[in-house]
Amino acid sequence: MNWLIAQLEHLLFTHRKWVIVFFILVTCFMAWSASRLQVDAGFNKLLPLQHEYMQTFLEYNKEFGGANRVLVALIARDGNIFTADFFESLRKATDEVFFIPGVDRTRVMSLFTPNVRYTEVVEDGIAGGNVIPDDFQGSAEDLQRVRANIIKAGIVGKLVASDFSGALISAQLLEVDPETGDKLDYLEVASQLENKLRLNNTDDNIDVHIIGFAKVIGDITEGAGQVVFFFFITLLITSLLVIFYAQSVKLAALPLLSSLIAVIWQIGVLPLLGYGIDPMSILVPFLVFAIGVSHGVQMLSAVRAECYLGADTMTAARTAFRRLFVPGMIALISDCIGFITILLIEIEIIQEMAITASLGIAMLILTNLFLLPVLLSYMHTDDAYHEKLKQRARRLISTWRKLSLVTHRPIAMRIVLVSVVIFLLGFNQAAQIKIGDLHRGVPELHDDSRYNIDTGVITDKFSIGVDVLTVIAETKPEGCIDYASMERIDRFAWHMLNTEGVQTVTTLPLLVRRINAGWNEGSMKWRVIPGNSSLLAQSVAYVPTSTGLLNSDCSVMPVMIFTADHKAETIDTILASIDSFLENNPDDTVNFRLATGNVGVMAASNQEVAAAQFPILFYVFAAVIVLCLVTFRSLLATFSIIYPLALVSVLAYSLMTWLEIGLKVNTLPVVALGVGIGIDYGIYIYSRYKSLLEQGATADEACFQTFSTTGFSVIFTGITLAAGVITWIFSPLKFQADMGILLTFMFLFNMLAAILLIPSMRSLFMAKSE
Repeated sequence: MNWLIAQLEHLLFTHRKWVIVFFILVTCFMAWSASRLQVDAGFNKLLPLQHEYMQTFLEYNKEFGGANRVLVALIARDGNIFTADFFESLRKATDEVFFIPGVDRTRVMSLFTPNVRYTEVVEDGIAGGNVIPDDFQGSAEDLQRVRANIIKAGIVGKLVASDFSGALISAQLLEVDPETGDKLDYLEVASQLENKLRLNNTDDNIDVHIIGFAKVIGDITEGAGQVVFFFFITLLITSLLVIFYAQSVKLAALPLLSSLIAVIWQIGVLPLLGYGIDPMSILVPFLVFAIGVSHGVQMLSAVRAECYLGADTMTAARTAFRRLFVPGMIALISDCIGFITILLIEIEIIQEMAITASLGIAMLILTNLFLLPVLLSYMHTDDAYHEKLKQRARRLISTWRKLSLVTHRPIAMRIVLVSVVIFLLGFNQAAQIKIGDLHRGVPELHDDSRYNIDTGVITDKFSIGVDVLTVIAETKPEGCIDYASMERIDRFAWHMLNTEGVQTVTTLPLLVRRINAGWNEGSMKWRVIPGNSSLLAQSVAYVPTSTGLLNSDCSVMPVMIFTADHKAETIDTILASIDSFLENNPDDTVNFRLATGNVGVMAASNQEVAAAQFPILFYVFAAVIVLCLVTFRSLLATFSIIYPLALVSVLAYSLMTWLEIGLKVNTLPVVALGVGIGIDYGIYIYSRYKSLLEQGATADEACFQTFSTTGFSVIFTGITLAAGVITWIFSPLKFQADMGILLTFMFLFNMLAAILLIPSMRSLFMAKSE
């Protein structure tokens, strides 16, 4: 290994100009490539396609529609929809939805669409028609007739608000625009929903509320524009603090520059590989930048330490390269493995995030371990700079001496015991972490965001919303005229309707019961499923396949369960209720398959994350343990590095539980980052401490020198990165504000754990073994 490092050192520092030219050329190319990067949002990217629920979803997606819905609610400000102006606005809005790119026009539902019909008992039997007849002109008589038709159609609470204060337009979106054949542009859809629908139809009498995946992506992308602003604030704060630490603008610029180059390379590689960037992944480049600054400051610190001893910058850079190449490589490889393990979750957006982050870490290996020391070798320092270093060192001597007391066994024992107590308390809290969303609406946005306000209005006024879990009921062909099949589906629907968290259930047997009552003078006692196949056929004949409640041969009848929200607790309760019904009511007549609808997607995603989170942690820690064992060849040394890392990981989970942040797609990278930053700090501190002990220094002296060089840079890095991300709490995106809190916590506590625990544990457990 020493021979290889010597050869790399010789190659780098004897060809410095060529190394810099190479990085300049590649950076220019990557910057050009990065300019071609596009936002790449897609609903199917959120699907865990290998999950059994998603197999059902894909099988019946074209026939019954998927989970990618948009709901547009027009609400009358005076609480009454029965005015000519309201219906004119509803008609115009329905037409506008119909022509939005990517809308499946066969599945648009509104009072004005022909697939919304009513049935009624007349003298000759049953009659039916469109809820809004073709000759509708908006007169008082027409409005009264429409009101009666709405009640007959049984759509109060579904397409019409329960208090008649509003009406819904429901639409399904396709992944591919049928007109162009291109992948659907969700940002364009969101723009049209906002600029055409909301802007054109909101007036003094009507409010417009819009929810759905496309609108979420639009609002998050809009907020992501301010993410860039916060990134520059973070960059500014970090730059100022690095300048303060380096006591030189020129020296401070180099670790920042090398980290930014890595980010440019990371972003530039994505279009070359055919990737875009998802709005949910917008924070990943910053995570790479943060890790880069952490490593860059270590290299800068090592060079400063050599300059303090009187070396010129060339000699200092070469010495720093030799000293930090192995620990830096191990730390960055550990970071990379941490992100790669996220690939275990078979959800495209998570896998893209893992690939994006891993590419960024790979770029850091090149920029921070090879480019940065070469750049530092060109920075000449004078006597005045050396004097500034000596003055700071003298001011901090007492601080480092006090910190070095952690190597004294009584103090080390107290520190370790306190950490164990904190670990146990944190573990108890961390065990309660939830998988998935913990709040109504979209947790990526603040509660007072326009989208979440719209969600609240629609949920309160209608019995249906965008949150729906559809269970596919499979039976034999013509199963809808088989009493046993229909009765079992009806019992299942009734069971689910009485489940906590369920707002309403829509299914074919429910309509059949209503129609059957219609055939019998509307008597409520006839609102049952006919036991005779002919009577069943008579009722089913009035239910078209466009309702989404049956297929062409009546062998599949979906049960649509509209939920109050998509909280993890709500989803778990509903799934448990389904399992309970199937377990307590065994029957081969009907095969119930989960699940389609957006709640089905969330349920599958939550289960994938839950199943993978512990294997991910196992593989990350296993990889770090192996790397530490290979490098330090000591179980106790490895444990002294791993334990602080495990402690902060547990505390991070505990904090997420306390803040009610669920473990899901966009929080996983931050959890992985916690491991990455922690191992960086630990390896650097342990490597320096160990090398000083091997040179004959006492534990106190080794700890003092470690703190005054590597430890100082670790403390500074933790504080600097925390100061940068704490500004995120003011972000318009709630998930960025939450990530700001989590990252601040992890930057600071990883730093404290590495500084206090590693020297304490080594002096406590390894003194006798050595």
